Amino acid sequence: MEQNQEYETISMPRIGDAAPEFKAVTTQGDINFPADYKGSWVILFSHPADFTPVCTSEFMTFASMEDKFNEANCKLVGLSIDGLYSHIAWLRTIKEKIEYKGMKNIEVTFPLIEDISMNVAKKYGMIQPNEDTTKAVRAVFFIDPKGIIRTMIYYPLSLGRNFDELYRVIIALQAADEFDVATPADWRPGDDVIVGPAGSCGTAQDRMQDDDIDCKDWFFCTKKLDKDMVLNRILKKKLVAEV
Repeated sequence: MEQNQEYETISMPRIGDAAPEFKAVTTQGDINFPADYKGSWVILFSHPADFTPVCTSEFMTFASMEDKFNEANCKLVGLSIDGLYSHIAWLRTIKEKIEYKGMKNIEVTFPLIEDISMNVAKKYGMIQPNEDTTKAVRAVFFIDPKGIIRTMIYYPLSLGRNFDELYRVIIALQAADEFDVATPADWRPGDDVIVGPAGSCGTAQDRMQDDDIDCKDWFFCTKKLDKDMVLNRILKKKLVAEV
């Protein structure tokens, strides 16, 4: 016999929305989000549960890349609906016992939020009832220095995240903002970027004749953007944010 299941309806945040605010206890002390991270980019991500293998591989990878994200002016904040003491015990186990892809003795120093009430998970749409009602899916939110959600990625419980892509996204978002461009498929620093569509026939004609812009047609124009210039500009912004 079929049973009707009723789930609480919660509006999910959208790209361009202000990141929902919350205060929480974490493995690195209390935080007031996103106010504590003003001036920095943030990756807020959820995982289903402590002491699970996929999540363990992800936390080790995030921790091993933390310096790389920090250099791009990006802070990491994790979340699951487990308790603080479970978090602490799990992270200690990772450091003391787990080796994965050559990584070992990995210490997780970014905050991991305790969310037993699921208050934060619900605010961010991390609980997907058709996937699981008691575990958060693998959600990733890219939040800019003004506290605005710029990108969201959701993965099911069974699928580990691609960390090269997460890093690529944080760099691409900053490059697009800094140089007023768009990034094409599979863009990496050093690749050509997309010049925005022309707003008039005259502008389109000028672009077709501009030696610095490669136009295949009036609507599809690219230009070169030096890799070192992109990365140095992003690094400079990180240093300014720290002053």
